[in-house]
Amino acid sequence: MEMIQTQGIAMPKLGLGTFKLTEAAGQAAVESALAEGYRHIDTAEMYGNEEIVGAAIAASGVDRRELHVTTKVWHDHLAPDAIRRACDDSMKRLRLDYFDLYLVHWPAPGMNLPLIMETMVGLKDAGRTRAIGVANFTVPMLKQAIEEIGAPVACNQVEYHVYLDQSAILNYLQPRGVPVVAYSPVARGEVVDDPVMQRIAAKHGAQPGQVALKWLLDQDGVAAIPKSQSAAGQRRNLDSFKVTLDDEDRAAIAALPKNRRLVDPAFGPQWD
Repeated sequence: MEMIQTQGIAMPKLGLGTFKLTEAAGQAAVESALAEGYRHIDTAEMYGNEEIVGAAIAASGVDRRELHVTTKVWHDHLAPDAIRRACDDSMKRLRLDYFDLYLVHWPAPGMNLPLIMETMVGLKDAGRTRAIGVANFTVPMLKQAIEEIGAPVACNQVEYHVYLDQSAILNYLQPRGVPVVAYSPVARGEVVDDPVMQRIAAKHGAQPGQVALKWLLDQDGVAAIPKSQSAAGQRRNLDSFKVTLDDEDRAAIAALPKNRRLVDPAFGPQWD
């Protein structure tokens, strides 16, 4: 597995997203992923599944030091005491004594970002998380966190796939060595029926989802966290690393529309 080094941690480039993986089937999916060799598991307090993720980790027998576990604090818990309580609660649900990465899940209107980052750094200094980061932050928000506040931001997790241009965020973060973690990396399955993606996949004896993932994984400083409930799907995603895209493939993907945002809640930021 290829790794990304950021703020003192090593993050596997491919992880398992767990949004909507719940109950016994969700736990089985996480256990399956760990058995298949996944070592990067992404969850959040909002997902309501930290308990089953924690149970799966405990059942797996995988050494904790081999795992990269990310979880996130929800946007209505961004006051200092609320962040600390949310961190404690997530830790209990996950049955862990530290996270590898703790993220601000979404920015909140009128948030006090200096105080939020100070609190997050306090959690890192206390050993509750090895690194801190953000999700769904715009470039101006990233500039404030990184340049004005000087926070040790280890990543920005955002929606990123072949139908959504994230060049502004990438162009800001890549020179600073801050990775992007791509959620919804196969556009919630929309790539499967795309004739361009099908044609590229057929050329390489692959699946469209594998092409979409490899397009992301080929980029410097980009990790991806596809969700898959089945062992077969999880293996298929891991096998994306075996696909070799050429310039013709990349040009065809570049020509796809790049304005398809699939995750845009009312409380989200105003995107550029």
